[in-house]
Amino acid sequence: MNFKRFRRKRVNPTLRNLVAETTLTSNDFIYPLFVREGKEIKTEISSMPGVFQMSIDEIVKECAYIRTIGLNSIILFAIPDVKDSIGSECLCDESIISRTIRAVKSEFPDMFVVTDLCFCEYTDHGHCGILDENSTVNNDATLELSQQQALVHAKAGVDMIAPSGMMDGIIEALRTALDENGYENLPIMAYSTKFASAYYGPFRDVAESTPSKGDRKMYQMDPSNRLEAIEESLEDERQGADILMVKPALSYLDIIRDIKNNTNLPLAVYNVSGEYAMLKNAGAAGLIDYERVMMETLLSFKRAGASIIISYHAKEACELLNN
Repeated sequence: MNFKRFRRKRVNPTLRNLVAETTLTSNDFIYPLFVREGKEIKTEISSMPGVFQMSIDEIVKECAYIRTIGLNSIILFAIPDVKDSIGSECLCDESIISRTIRAVKSEFPDMFVVTDLCFCEYTDHGHCGILDENSTVNNDATLELSQQQALVHAKAGVDMIAPSGMMDGIIEALRTALDENGYENLPIMAYSTKFASAYYGPFRDVAESTPSKGDRKMYQMDPSNRLEAIEESLEDERQGADILMVKPALSYLDIIRDIKNNTNLPLAVYNVSGEYAMLKNAGAAGLIDYERVMMETLLSFKRAGASIIISYHAKEACELLNN
């Protein structure tokens, strides 16, 4: 194939698209949504323009709209009114996340609903697990409560769970609990390579999950470790994960390609809040052509090897793809 010929302006655009090696479609995206208690609530987050905390009724309205642009997959995060040391609110069948799953699936049975499974949004200390008396995350205690949380989501009708806490052994623990309770076919998307990144800052505003003390470096990955990153994902594959993930995405394109070269599982990336906010603010300041840079960035994730892109840009990207 003469690639130089396809770069020339006189080549028909349809032909150019036909020979494109990497493409984006609405089926590539999962759209994050944040739910909180109340009615008719839709509060924009100042650090993330275009991202909202919404009540359940507004979440349902948002789902109705995004379906019209071909976006049919969401991942839900919840912000409860009451938090405690073990995140009790997420362990009951009437939790806000359970009610949201049921509301969305009742209205749109074919909407693919994924849930974030973690404790940072539900605990008063903001960490992704249960703390011991030394204020250190107790991995094994967290696994036990994570199993309870997974069954709550499964009973509510979720289509896939995504444990994001990076606890050791989490995939095996969840797979065991789900299988033993009749949910053998419920897939797990592992946050298998999740770095302790500075790019998460704005997420803590929308999820209200800033740690009250310490940080998450004790259980998330060192950004400098490439070989460990590959091994973390391969370990989750051995434990029974159905989909692997790299988070963040933009600064870790090399890791995405490394993992893709070492597994046959589908690979997701999470285009995180800091990456989103940088493009939004640069666009608002007139420093970049926002839409072009956004689509080029999303395309880079696919080119690096991602099958699935979790992104706050997903709605805008699908609107552009439809037009």
